Amino acid sequence: MGKLRHYIFSHLNVLFFSIFIPLFTIASVIFMIKLATYTAIIQLNIGEMGKLYLFVLPELLFYTLSIAFVVASALTLYRLSNDNEMVVVFSLGISPVFLVRILALPAFLLTILLFVDYLIVTPYVNSMSKNFLSQKKAEAKFNLTASEFGHNFGDWMLFINKSDTNTRAYGDVVLFNKDLKEEVLLVAHTAELLNAHGNLQLRLSDGEGYTYKDENLKRMNYKHLTINDVIKSDSNFYTNTLEYWTASPTDQKFRTRLLITNALLSLLPTLSLFLIVALGVVHARHQKRWIYLWLFISIIIFYSCAIIAQQALGFHAIWAVTLSWLIGTYLIYKRLVGNRF
Repeated sequence: MGKLRHYIFSHLNVLFFSIFIPLFTIASVIFMIKLATYTAIIQLNIGEMGKLYLFVLPELLFYTLSIAFVVASALTLYRLSNDNEMVVVFSLGISPVFLVRILALPAFLLTILLFVDYLIVTPYVNSMSKNFLSQKKAEAKFNLTASEFGHNFGDWMLFINKSDTNTRAYGDVVLFNKDLKEEVLLVAHTAELLNAHGNLQLRLSDGEGYTYKDENLKRMNYKHLTINDVIKSDSNFYTNTLEYWTASPTDQKFRTRLLITNALLSLLPTLSLFLIVALGVVHARHQKRWIYLWLFISIIIFYSCAIIAQQALGFHAIWAVTLSWLIGTYLIYKRLVGNRF
């Protein structure tokens, strides 16, 4: 039995990666196309685009791993059946249920991995991604360049004579503010635009400051001076998994539906064991199944049931879809495989 298990796993590994890699690549290309739309709003370099890709990586893995496992497992048994190796296995007195037990362990481990992915990892990286995009959008509001016209930086009027947009370094900078208790004029030899956790700061270096009030003019020299902008980006604070899924009144309904749907999608590898054996095990001489078509239809049906059921039944959709899918796939298995082999 151990040799049979190892033999099936060796074929499954080859088919799994041959299916997973193209599927994952297609999903990555779709995301990169979506990522290109961000460049119309914010400026992203190669490193920042790679960072955004890493943020979406857990979500890509969640949707591709389960599909790749189901398809690869069914095709592995189908290939062995066409080579008449399944007939030899059954002629030795081995039941088709043994194939279900062989695939049950990797399917269960994959289900646990998917639960950890969408419950813990995905919320954390989604919060990081939203904060990153929020900071970049806040920076995009201040595209400071050298100009004969001034810029508004919070309550300050800002005049720049020299600028380098790539490094955000500026030279011969003048700031003026008359909304304070006294009029303030700041002159800096150099300045740098910084992002401090989503809050923009203008750091002045080697300059002078002048204040005027009641006909009194005061002057000071400074080495470094930092001015904060009053506009802040919208930050998403992630504390723990439980709070993420339960403590957001603004989009609680959406997160509840996502939680139910992802729970069902995580169970897909485990719930589809009987379906995998039913579609993969055939008699090469007497049975010709459209396995690719039936796999595609089965996955579409499961995804549709998960989405529709969570809208109609709420959390009851988890056990309703689970029992219905298990009973339905077992009946298909019994009719196509269990009563024949």
